[in-house]
Amino acid sequence: MNGIPVLHVEADSIGRGWEESLLALYREGAMVRTQYDREGDPPSRDCTMILTIGDPLTEPMIHRDFPGGPVELQEYVMEVCEGIKDHLVRDPDDPEDTRWDYTYHQRLFAYATPAGGPFDQIEAMCRSLAEVSYSRRAQAITWQVGADNDCFDPPCLQSLWCRITEGEGGRQLSMNARFRSNDAYRAAFMNIFALVWLQKLMADRIGRMTGEPLGVGRYCHMADSYHIYGSNIREFETRFLGALEKRTFAERTMRYDEVREMMEEARPDILAKAARMGR
Repeated sequence: MNGIPVLHVEADSIGRGWEESLLALYREGAMVRTQYDREGDPPSRDCTMILTIGDPLTEPMIHRDFPGGPVELQEYVMEVCEGIKDHLVRDPDDPEDTRWDYTYHQRLFAYATPAGGPFDQIEAMCRSLAEVSYSRRAQAITWQVGADNDCFDPPCLQSLWCRITEGEGGRQLSMNARFRSNDAYRAAFMNIFALVWLQKLMADRIGRMTGEPLGVGRYCHMADSYHIYGSNIREFETRFLGALEKRTFAERTMRYDEVREMMEEARPDILAKAARMGR
């Protein structure tokens, strides 16, 4: 193939899908330089990835080899779905304010519009699908033209799109997530897990609106640039690939229901930690 390869991976669970996407990227990705390379770094492995997870709530949901642990995963879910770090977003009218330019939660749930007040795109998606389940208009975006073109660290997540279908398993909400850039090894797992959790929250919300149960359908993760940075290749080869030779898939993954209680119990400490940030 000329240019950056387009790779397709299908799996039943988040844990298996993330692992197989990394293996496909490592084996078939192109060697590409990035603007973050330091002198002496090898080029990154890069591809355009289309990863489809057929049943994202099926176990095992968690892979043991993502850089982090269950508590860090819980913190990221709360950051994306609950906005526990939205207070760290800078005032765009204050040039001296050096806090974050955005959070995903802020862009999805309180998107700044020219008309003035923040717009809750997720609630709008839920209302749209509650009214017309087969609507193709239920989407949310993060990019702000102008501001993000000159942003040092613009959003990697670009858009979410959802639609409801009916089948043998009943009504289900499917989600597409598109990233312009996605660090496959160090970020993608947490991205996928948090967005699947958001997908579940949206399905629950729409179900309450309609009075009808709504399940979680397939999740499709699309990344224009799905990459492993050259500076992380050696760690990936020794830590991630090395585990393939030493442990079974069951040993490389864990069930969410095994750590759910621990993750829930971490919520108060996570909230306190987030509240202290930026002081």
